[in-house]
Amino acid sequence: MAKKSKIAKNEQRKVIAARYLARRRELKAVISSPSASPEEKGEAVVALQKLPRDASPTRIRNRDAADGRPRGYLRKFGLSRVKMRQAAHNGELPGVSKSSW
Repeated sequence: MAKKSKIAKNEQRKVIAARYLARRRELKAVISSPSASPEEKGEAVVALQKLPRDASPTRIRNRDAADGRPRGYLRKFGLSRVKMRQAAHNGELPGVSKSSW
């Protein structure tokens, strides 16, 4: 089980990243636009740097939905490998069965 403060901090980062998503896209578009002048690009870079660090989606960590474990996360299930294995053994994941050959 991850610390509750780490889970809460990650949730807060998701909220902040969603809030600034449109603004970041606008600034990134200006920076990568070939038609923008160097002054406009410079202003966009400065504006992007002034945004909060947590506004960057890169800072969001995929965590297990059940217990918040940050490592061994499986995107398909939204669980860590440990919880996914337990859920599969208990028959809680539809369509998942042990392989045998």
